[in-house]
Amino acid sequence: MFKILFIRVFTLFSLHVLAQTSKIDIPMKKGKVYYEKSYNLSDSTQQNELFKRAKRWFKQDYLNTQKIKLSADKTTGEITGTGIFKILTSNTGNYYFMRFAITIKVYNDGYTYTADQFYEKPIESGISNQYSKIEYRWWDYRQGKPWSKEDETLFKGVASNETALMASLEDEMSNR
Repeated sequence: MFKILFIRVFTLFSLHVLAQTSKIDIPMKKGKVYYEKSYNLSDSTQQNELFKRAKRWFKQDYLNTQKIKLSADKTTGEITGTGIFKILTSNTGNYYFMRFAITIKVYNDGYTYTADQFYEKPIESGISNQYSKIEYRWWDYRQGKPWSKEDETLFKGVASNETALMASLEDEMSNR
């Protein structure tokens, strides 16, 4: 009996390990892709200055990234906008646009960056070129059921582009 139980547990563990693909760090909150990071600055930068820097960051261009500021409320210290990444997924010309919401909340001595509401739009022949939520695709990929052979490249692109975008904001806000 113990031997049969051991074999079943080992088999389930083996299948779980096989179902896991390469480690890609995309944070989730309540089942949704959700990036959030709070930054505290060591100097005593005032909210007004941080607010100006965050608005300036929205105007800067970065490789494969477009940012559009939608609103900026100086009284609450909140700036909202949209970001779009272009992620190349193959050498045949296939790529995706990844659209997401950005919120930057500034306060004295720091700020919080949030990116959520991620939507992907494939640009390749034979696929609907409509935006759709990424969570379904990400769920299937993590379960070992990718939708296409390009999924790993797509998700690595999301993780690396989002990390680079957050680093660019950090540089702007710390005035490096």
